[in-house]
Amino acid sequence: MRLPILLLSLGFTYVVLFGGLSLMRREGLSLRFAMEAVGLTVTVAVLSVLEFYSINPVAFIVVLYLITMRVRLISDIATFFARRASYELADRLYDMALRLWPDPAGRLIVKINQATSLLQREQLDLAIQLLKEVLAGAEQGYLGIKYESAAYYNLAVAYQRKGDEAQAVKAFNAVLDTWPTSIYASYAHQALERRRKKEAGHWRF
Repeated sequence: MRLPILLLSLGFTYVVLFGGLSLMRREGLSLRFAMEAVGLTVTVAVLSVLEFYSINPVAFIVVLYLITMRVRLISDIATFFARRASYELADRLYDMALRLWPDPAGRLIVKINQATSLLQREQLDLAIQLLKEVLAGAEQGYLGIKYESAAYYNLAVAYQRKGDEAQAVKAFNAVLDTWPTSIYASYAHQALERRRKKEAGHWRF
């Protein structure tokens, strides 16, 4: 009985730790994540009790992580390919991630990465539309502060490339308001400072 008890302990500890991290990231508690992790843990523990199946505890944690974090992992892989301009493959992987029953936070994270890929391809209107959808979801508390800052920053860049300076400034300031000490806030501050100097130089003449 030692293995089933160990598996149950590991599984429930995993849920508590990752649930706590989600709260710290301001993503809220994911009911789907908890149900998947607990369901898999109980199933494996019961199979172990009945001696139908036995799994190494380390392997169990790895499998639990891969299953519950599948959407974010695939999204990260898609982003890897997008950064190398393999956009067709990246798009297929993003679509796959969205079909794997993501929780609300996972879905928004995939969409941020999709929008960033669109921004790289200068598909500005589509990127803006997707980022606005993401930020609307963030208002419901499903998006961590890191990703919300990234969404506002990418939105600002998209507006800036379109020549919509007023909306760009608004989005850059939203980055500063969301997480003033983030790397995105640093980029936003630099962009606003460049704009201020440009305007000062214009009025000097």
